[in-house]
Amino acid sequence: MQRRLIGRATDIHIRPLNEEKAIQAATDLLGELFIFLVACAAIIFEVHRSGKSEARKEEARNKALEEIKEKMEELKREKQMMKLRVAEVERVTGAGGGWPWVLPRAFTSSAAQAEPEPEPAAQQPTA
Repeated sequence: MQRRLIGRATDIHIRPLNEEKAIQAATDLLGELFIFLVACAAIIFEVHRSGKSEARKEEARNKALEEIKEKMEELKREKQMMKLRVAEVERVTGAGGGWPWVLPRAFTSSAAQAEPEPEPAAQQPTA
């Protein structure tokens, strides 16, 4: 059949092998088949093992990503709380949001504008 596919003559007589050569060919075939099956089993085992390893890595990445998302949400809530606190402080102190140019009432009160008292002069010993 192969000879017909490659275009060679098909009416050639093939001599049968003697018993010793037939046994040798069968043992070679079985040996190669065994090696092939062991190699296939090793490849399948390695693919399965690397798949498990990759699944563990993926699970660890997903867990880390989830932790980062949770931290981000916590920081967003904290930021919102800080904004509310700043707004409350500005409301209480009367700051209008133009802080660099307009100081809050707490800093412009008459007590803060009063001149500081002079320091008492150090007494010199009389000799």
